[in-house]
Amino acid sequence: MVVLLQLPRFHASVFLTKPASLCKTHFNLLLKPKLPITIKSTLSTASGPTENIDIPEEDTHVQLSLEKLFVPPETDVPSAGATSSLTARILKGSNIVLAKYARDAQIAQAEFVKSSVKTEDCPSDGLPEFALVGRSNVGKSSLLNSLVRRKRLALTSKKPGKTQCINHFRINDSWYLVDLPGYGYAAAPQELRIDWEKFTKDYFLNRPTLVSVFLLIDASIPARKIDLEYASWLGVNQIPMTLIFTKCDKRKKRKNGGKRPEENVNDFQELIQGFFQTTPPWIMTSSVTNQGRDEILLHMAQLRNYWLKH
Repeated sequence: MVVLLQLPRFHASVFLTKPASLCKTHFNLLLKPKLPITIKSTLSTASGPTENIDIPEEDTHVQLSLEKLFVPPETDVPSAGATSSLTARILKGSNIVLAKYARDAQIAQAEFVKSSVKTEDCPSDGLPEFALVGRSNVGKSSLLNSLVRRKRLALTSKKPGKTQCINHFRINDSWYLVDLPGYGYAAAPQELRIDWEKFTKDYFLNRPTLVSVFLLIDASIPARKIDLEYASWLGVNQIPMTLIFTKCDKRKKRKNGGKRPEENVNDFQELIQGFFQTTPPWIMTSSVTNQGRDEILLHMAQLRNYWLKH
């Protein structure tokens, strides 16, 4: 069990303002009441928001409290005194409600643009971007390749710690995926680890076009202190964050004391819930089965389109 007594309590920031303003804004999720709501997880590829995204249809109803959901802006939710239930669509394997900004989610084109070691050297065209970061060997490059459906857009390696720069990939000529160096790789030289940490954190704090950081967490193993501390740092510094749980296809044997990915996901959320005023958005994924791929793209579309409008 990881003890987090030294982590400060903080707010979960979700959106940044546009480049004209460097001030970060909070998006409160109206999640004080614990009213149970009915979430209908029926996602149709025939409707507008999910056009050209392949999502299987389900008719599963689950009971969730509002405080456990990520509700996008301008989405109707029950008032604190409401007694009726809300029928909404939630992305499979996540806590994210699908709303009107989930459009143009598909990826038609992806290309590598450049690698940078300083924030000021990153592309200056003002396009919105999403940064992928996680502990070394968490499956970051594999996830990026899965998102764009190309096996070698981001090079993968059996040796962790190979990503050493801020790597920008332009998507549909309109936004960026950013591959950042992994953290926690013990075999890397100390001075190199310090440099990675310095320029990565500088990027988080000073990149005005950053829409959200996608923090990757290995769901096949119990929560790691370094991941919990990284999430805490992002929250303390009001960096918008989404938790991406990877390797959800892996199953541990019960007789060896292993837990299912769903259990590790729940454990991680329980460990951090006392340090967030609102629940961060999260998605379960697998680069092997492509689980969560469409959900990530829809979530990115919601964040991106809201960011562009505001």
